[in-house]
Amino acid sequence: MSVIVKESPISEKDMVAEAERALADISRIRDGVGRVIFGQESVVERTLVALLAGGHALLVGVPGLAKTKLVETLGIVLGLDARRIQFTPDLMPSDILGSEVMEQDETGKRSFRFIRGPIFAQLLMADEINRASPRTQSALLQSMQEYHVTVAGARHDLPSPFHVLATQNPLEQEGTYPLPEAQLDRFLMQVDILYPDIEAERRILLETTGVDEAKALNVVQPERLKEIQTLIRRMPMPESVVEAILALVRSARPGQGHEETDKHVAWGPGPRASQALTLCARARALYDGRLAPSIDDVRALAEPVLQHRMALTFAARAEGMSVRDVVAKLVKGLG
Repeated sequence: MSVIVKESPISEKDMVAEAERALADISRIRDGVGRVIFGQESVVERTLVALLAGGHALLVGVPGLAKTKLVETLGIVLGLDARRIQFTPDLMPSDILGSEVMEQDETGKRSFRFIRGPIFAQLLMADEINRASPRTQSALLQSMQEYHVTVAGARHDLPSPFHVLATQNPLEQEGTYPLPEAQLDRFLMQVDILYPDIEAERRILLETTGVDEAKALNVVQPERLKEIQTLIRRMPMPESVVEAILALVRSARPGQGHEETDKHVAWGPGPRASQALTLCARARALYDGRLAPSIDDVRALAEPVLQHRMALTFAARAEGMSVRDVVAKLVKGLG
């Protein structure tokens, strides 16, 4: 998640004016993505909410559901400097971060020069992230949280804004490594991509198999995206929504007096989940044209924000339960 920026207070009138401008830009962004990505409204909404909230997203789905296409389209529509890394078992951390090379000048003096890797981008696409070894996956940890990397003891700041959109296939395949819990927690959301409905698939068939294919167009610039992200952090947060987020996240942790959780959950979400829900609820409210989030936003975002931050006990898995089942029960408890 982005570093919190202290801003001067803004009047209600200015807030409304800024929100109206932002809503118009968000509408143009949605239309720009819709030119290329057919159907999948929920996926587009959640991915855009993650970006508007200033965070990273993990896109999970079987091959062929346009995960890569979605990331490429977002990079073009938002005007971001986008890079792609295809994760493979032999990928090394230096292939992501960059490395130092020794150079010699005309006088024979030798010195090291840092050559930046593909991580120095505003939008990094980590394609099939679970195919790389844990050592390589860990190269992203510092950058996703602190927005800089350290190579040979020297700090190198990343561009702003900086977002990671990673794709992952849910299938149990050879040559894959599960993501470490610490890295999963860096993702603001896990967005599950399901098969398209029949009408969307019909449109895909007709519009992507001809001579002419729709192409994404740039709509906004990165600086405008940063302004919208700042506006979202300025949005008011009703006390009832804050209490709902705290109640939901704490109920997902074992040892907090929740019988179902104690029985089925091995470990639950930390404070970063509460931060993620707060930011995403604000972003979803603005996405829908509202100036303040509601408890309905918390309910809608509970699954994508919490599911990758929890693990079930062996007994719960043996019973055929899933994290989604547990989260759904917790959401019902909000009333």
